[in-house]
Amino acid sequence: MAVKAGELHHRVTIESYVKGGRDDDGYELPSEWIFYKKVYAKITPLSTKDLLSAQAADSEITARMKVRYNAGLDIDTTMRIIWKGRVFAIDSQGLDDSDTGVEYTTFNLSAGVEQHKD
Repeated sequence: MAVKAGELHHRVTIESYVKGGRDDDGYELPSEWIFYKKVYAKITPLSTKDLLSAQAADSEITARMKVRYNAGLDIDTTMRIIWKGRVFAIDSQGLDDSDTGVEYTTFNLSAGVEQHKD
């Protein structure tokens, strides 16, 4: 079943983490999150039942994000999602749809988790 355009109605920002290095004078540059891409997605918070199951399995997953499949969109677990001012860590590699594998991709998200600390 194809993804309906209206289903992907959340505009999310994907950010990538860049480790600092050294400038030309040898001074340390700070690590930072930088803009990667804006995409339309469907963010679905876990139901209470799913949330309790995730907590029992010692998982921090709180939501799922569905995006239209795009072979060139390289989203991975080192990135994060910004939606409605909330920060979500990406906790899984993309899971392609079970019908054709080229319609949409789903990612598991955890809220308020900072993945990278220097």
